[in-house]
Amino acid sequence: MIGMLNGVVIALGDDEAVIDVGGVGYLVSVGSRALSRLTIGAGVTLHVETYVREDALRLFGFLSEADRAWFVRLQAVQGVGARHALALLDAVSATGIETAAALGDASAFERAKGVGRKLAERIAMELKGKAPPARRRSQKGETLAEALADADGEAGTAPAAQPEADDDSARDVAISALINLGYGESEARHAVALAVIASPQAGETLLIRAALKELAR
Repeated sequence: MIGMLNGVVIALGDDEAVIDVGGVGYLVSVGSRALSRLTIGAGVTLHVETYVREDALRLFGFLSEADRAWFVRLQAVQGVGARHALALLDAVSATGIETAAALGDASAFERAKGVGRKLAERIAMELKGKAPPARRRSQKGETLAEALADADGEAGTAPAAQPEADDDSARDVAISALINLGYGESEARHAVALAVIASPQAGETLLIRAALKELAR
């Protein structure tokens, strides 16, 4: 099974890319949001979800581990397949999906191509109150991309260039702080989601304060 590709983009299609890794070209299905950030001839690291079927082997690639994790989680909802999951990640970022899930906001999911009101409501209902999907990490607690970057650095080679992913660290710290204060995980995530909507660029301290205000209402 393939979990990550670190190579050079050698071709782009409408919904796919070919990544050259050591002379082997891997055909990867990629959402339009990620596809728009790929450049032929540039290095890239893709987090990969491998699907094996009786008649095919298909790779789905993502620019962040959060996107890959949500791609898998979304398909746990009845009626959501790989096509819907990619469309959802194109319409709403991983951070946006977590916020919409915490708030039970079906309208956010309805923005995705091919997702109607009924399916959007089902997604919101099934995700609300649940913790976000776990991400793949190395034994050192790093994401796979961070571990790969460390390995490249030790070997004296430059890591492949990659567009920046959404940083959820402030959100995670705020949620953890509220849980440590005695709030339940579900209400902590809900409060922090409201705080993120009000102040998308806020750091962890401001998010905690804003979330506490939401909880005090």
